[in-house]
Amino acid sequence: MERVVGTVVRGLRCPIINQGDNIEEIVVDSVLKASEVEGFKFNDKDIVTLTESIVARAQGNYATIDHIAKDVYSKYGEDTIGVIFPILSRNRFANCLRGIAKGAKKIVLMLSYPSDEVGNHLVDIDVLDEKGVNPWTDVLTEKQFRDHFGYIKHTFTGVDYIDYYKSLVEEFDVECEVIFSNNAKTILNYTKSVLTCDIHTRFRTKRILKANGGDKIYSLDNILSESIDGSGCNEAYGLLGSNKSTDDSVKLFPRNCQSIVDNIQHMLKEKTGKNIEVMVYGDGAFKDPVGKIWELADPVVSPAYTSGLDGTPNEVKLKYLADNNFADLRGEELKQAISQFINNKEEDLVGSMEAQGTTPRKLTDLIGSLSDLTSGSGDKGTPIVFIQGYFDNYTK
Repeated sequence: MERVVGTVVRGLRCPIINQGDNIEEIVVDSVLKASEVEGFKFNDKDIVTLTESIVARAQGNYATIDHIAKDVYSKYGEDTIGVIFPILSRNRFANCLRGIAKGAKKIVLMLSYPSDEVGNHLVDIDVLDEKGVNPWTDVLTEKQFRDHFGYIKHTFTGVDYIDYYKSLVEEFDVECEVIFSNNAKTILNYTKSVLTCDIHTRFRTKRILKANGGDKIYSLDNILSESIDGSGCNEAYGLLGSNKSTDDSVKLFPRNCQSIVDNIQHMLKEKTGKNIEVMVYGDGAFKDPVGKIWELADPVVSPAYTSGLDGTPNEVKLKYLADNNFADLRGEELKQAISQFINNKEEDLVGSMEAQGTTPRKLTDLIGSLSDLTSGSGDKGTPIVFIQGYFDNYTK
């Protein structure tokens, strides 16, 4: 019988992961159990993905705000610290800010506006137009911002992030001055010691600050890039990708993930006889049209993946073929013509008209987004995702 289903994605339940658990055995056992219970078989090029959170939990990769504070103080001492371009997130940044504040004497908090790097809005951009404010040139004090826009709560969280972030700093009796600017150089008018908290633009921001007289210039990936008094750490990403764990601690992005995905692939090969691809995933990358946020608050979508997931899709657009190359064909004749075209397509379709409209993204970014949407961020309890048929096409 002709196959009528393409890609199938299953969110798999597994035990709650705790520090010291063997994440590789748990993932393999969970996948095998799901196959047995649900009755699906394994194929070459199936994909197993596991969320970065359960890897970090198994590793025990945690740190407290005291660890953060000690690292911050070791870098800045008694200097006023410019903390610039943080994202607006209770989960992602609140405890980081508390740790930074605990290690500081004074903080100048510079927020980008109308939104942060991942799209969380302080104010609607249309309101900027109404008030005659240019976010690319205008620097605002907290009072000027309030005079223009008042007190605005986030659409989904109901939080006024200006008051909230300021209160987190002042909790430790640390003076906090809030300003608003999209120009990194602005902060140098207040202090030459800067902690830039942007994620994907951090290298450019640091380059600009250093080129314009900045002295002590660090980014979040430089904080907890090594263990402080036995804390967790991440050599590559530091505090980037961290999440709130308890009121006084964070879970860091997982470390040394490549050996984990390679070992899981090897174990599944021994158990199933199939070559199954494996990846660790964090945030996907997609935009919420209502909240306007991009989901990608992690430094990368995937910190580790097996070699078969390297590269980008090499696909043709079926509707383009049907409307152009084979516009005069119908039914089985059209199906056969398209199938033959796919079977004989070039190995690299970049620039080809037949490929226009296909998604020009890395496989790991696409699969990570698919996995993130499947597992969700709440109580689904499916931190492992099993994907079949992803690499199939119309001819399979």
